[in-house]
Amino acid sequence: GLGYLQLDRSAPTLSGGEAQRIRLAAQLGSNLQGVCYVLDEPTIGLHPRDNGVLLDSLAELSSHRNTLVVVEHDEETIRRADHVLDLGPGAGVLGGEVVGEGTVKDLIANERSTTGRFLRQPLRHPAQPHRPVNTRTPYLKLEKVSLHNVRNTDVRIPLGRLVVITGVSGSGKSTVARDVLYANLRRQLGDASARADSRGSAARNGGKPPGRRRTNGPQLIGCAGLRGLEQVDRVLEVDQTPIGKTPRSCPATYIGLWDDIRRIFAGTTEARLRGYTASRFSFNTAGGRCEACEGQGVKTIEMSFLPDVKVLCDVCGGRRFNSETLSVLWREKSIGDVLAMDIDEALEFFRSHARVHHALKLLQDVGLGYLTLGQQSPTLSGGEAQRIKLVAELAKVRTEALPGPASLLEDASRNDASGLAAGPRQIPKHTLYVLDEPTVGLHMADVEKLIHVLHRLVAAGNTAVVVEHNLDVMAEADWIVDMGPEAGEDGGRIVAQGTPAEVARRKRDSHTGRALESFLKDRVV
Repeated sequence: GLGYLQLDRSAPTLSGGEAQRIRLAAQLGSNLQGVCYVLDEPTIGLHPRDNGVLLDSLAELSSHRNTLVVVEHDEETIRRADHVLDLGPGAGVLGGEVVGEGTVKDLIANERSTTGRFLRQPLRHPAQPHRPVNTRTPYLKLEKVSLHNVRNTDVRIPLGRLVVITGVSGSGKSTVARDVLYANLRRQLGDASARADSRGSAARNGGKPPGRRRTNGPQLIGCAGLRGLEQVDRVLEVDQTPIGKTPRSCPATYIGLWDDIRRIFAGTTEARLRGYTASRFSFNTAGGRCEACEGQGVKTIEMSFLPDVKVLCDVCGGRRFNSETLSVLWREKSIGDVLAMDIDEALEFFRSHARVHHALKLLQDVGLGYLTLGQQSPTLSGGEAQRIKLVAELAKVRTEALPGPASLLEDASRNDASGLAAGPRQIPKHTLYVLDEPTVGLHMADVEKLIHVLHRLVAAGNTAVVVEHNLDVMAEADWIVDMGPEAGEDGGRIVAQGTPAEVARRKRDSHTGRALESFLKDRVV
């Protein structure tokens, strides 16, 4: 499926799916026999149309007396496997056990298998009613996008909605979402003085913001114009890069709840008698931390001609603090004990502290209850890091008090222009989130949790723009922008846009439409 690529195409310009298929083609062309291939999620970056091509290629490899061991979350790949090993039952310390083994039918019949349960009872869609997109919906418009294989295409992004950009690998999705939309918003919104000028102009125009972004600011990248920017306060890309590069960084510090926990310990009677402030309970500054490991909990031993080795600190035993600090107890637990707690345990421990409990509950809701508060950030997977970033955003607003999907639907049904147009502006900051394939590395159970997180972000008055191949995420979208019809020079156009049901009806000219039509047949609520 890579016939459109030029032989001199630069490797860094390839999409993830294209690079994956090139590596596979190299093995197919070798015609080896008796080889054991180990593939780690080969469907990453592939559209459902290309999944079938990939699976046929894998079947051809195995027909040459080769063995294929595939680590995979994709439902279609699992269903075509000859033998399945299912690990679990949970994640982290709750996993590591073979809970199911055999054919797919054996897995489906296994009550202990989470994978079997999702194969037996797939997700139903939509999880909540789609937010309407109509003529009164505020939107962001990229005019005449021209970059890479995208040529003079106008792209409209409804604001206050879950927007999913789809298309086969190499069709121009990431070009639109990251290289044009995110890059321009980041440059434009970073100019504080221009932003103030824009708002001042809106005030002078009787509250009506200018239709086009001012032209004397940073030059636009890859497009001729950008409309509707005055309705967005900030833009954020939520990717799977690590949340911290040093062992000092951990989920508790990234989310921001560690400051509250330090204040709790500083408020104890023992801490006040000793004159300890909140800074005493920080492992980033001298005073209360273990100086042998400088608050990292581990020591790095340099090995000549070999990679460095990290070992547990022999002074604090990995607890990060000195003995005097650890002697201060709250509810019979030291600050070191709290760091060692997993999120599920900490949720109960801090039930009387609303701020800490709220952040911990969000972490549990996204399926990270098995992580410890002090787990070193470099040890987190990409999917875990991404969900922690999403929780950090959710923790900034109390979504319970904000207008949810129901109120947005009511506004739309009444055609209340003032109510709907002001929807995304009902909180101080309207953030546009850009996510490029957030389901990478996620099990079907984790995809369900991710969908709930995305809905909560949008219900809080924000916009989520997601580049995705996962059909479960597509089915939850309020609005789909489908790029194509093919990849490379044969792509770069919008072939369909609308609700999932509307895109599914465009099956003649949209690969996504064909995939959605068959997917939604037995999965619509």
